Amino acid sequence: MDERRLDVEVITTSPGEARLAMRGDVDLAADEALAAAYRTVAGMRAGRVVLDFAAVDYINSTGIALIVRLLAEARRDHREVIAMGLSEHYLEIFRITRLSDYLTIADASPAAGQLEDATR
Repeated sequence: MDERRLDVEVITTSPGEARLAMRGDVDLAADEALAAAYRTVAGMRAGRVVLDFAAVDYINSTGIALIVRLLAEARRDHREVIAMGLSEHYLEIFRITRLSDYLTIADASPAAGQLEDATR
């Protein structure tokens, strides 16, 4: 059985900000990778966490629950969370599930290379 795992690279993008560049599927198998990445961010004392979904192929309901848990931990720790790189399909899922009420959804500007706020 070829089970696709989630790889998460923690990248310091600027002082106080870390980007979680995810590659693969956000599902039950992603639990430890996401938890470990968040622990790394917490150790860095980053005030802002950017969840980069550009290379994520699939998110199921368990993956949504993992994202909710990460949002709850970030809220507890007073960290801002931004999501970027979501496909149109997952943008709609984030709106339907109201995840978009608890994080900022942004797009990466190819010209400027910076985040542009799309919705909150």
